Amino acid sequence: MRARWFGRTALLLECVDGDQARAAYAEANRRRESGALQCRDLVPGATTLLLDGLTDARSVLATLEEWPTDVPETDEREAVELPVTYDGPDLETVARHTGLSVAEVVERHRAAEFVVAFCGFAPGFAYLTGAPEELHVPRLDEPRSRVPAGSVGLAGPFTGVYPHPSPGGWQLIGHTDAALWDVDRDPPALLMPGTPVRFVDA
Repeated sequence: MRARWFGRTALLLECVDGDQARAAYAEANRRRESGALQCRDLVPGATTLLLDGLTDARSVLATLEEWPTDVPETDEREAVELPVTYDGPDLETVARHTGLSVAEVVERHRAAEFVVAFCGFAPGFAYLTGAPEELHVPRLDEPRSRVPAGSVGLAGPFTGVYPHPSPGGWQLIGHTDAALWDVDRDPPALLMPGTPVRFVDA
């Protein structure tokens, strides 16, 4: 893990992979909750973590080698369950790509234990890791101009749920009626980094 200055009060931690980025995010949260890390905001990415608004960035640099690099095995947070109807327009395409039947794709996706790695693309859009390798499929060659809100999609190693109607190139396997983004909720995003997620039958 390498740290780069990001302005005067921020550090960008560059990790070797997504697992190390998740481990850094978990450790940063632990230190912030204990008061050992004075930081205004934590912004995880696919393989990075931005520590923004640090009161003492040099002390972080001095202790960074002590940070664990393995993802914690347990998370005390309760899993968010998302009811899904597996009726996506790309479900059969995903089955053909993986060599599985449609029923097997659904079964393996529903059985997986997901966790939010980071958020991006649109407010409330979470990138979930945890899909079995056989469900890692490429994005569409040509993105759709409009994907309905609640669509559940696959792209590479990630699963995601579109919180709003928007363009998108993920392979759509189902949909949920859960509200992923609600400005009247605190926080507005239903899925925050580090949150365990399970997809259940709607």
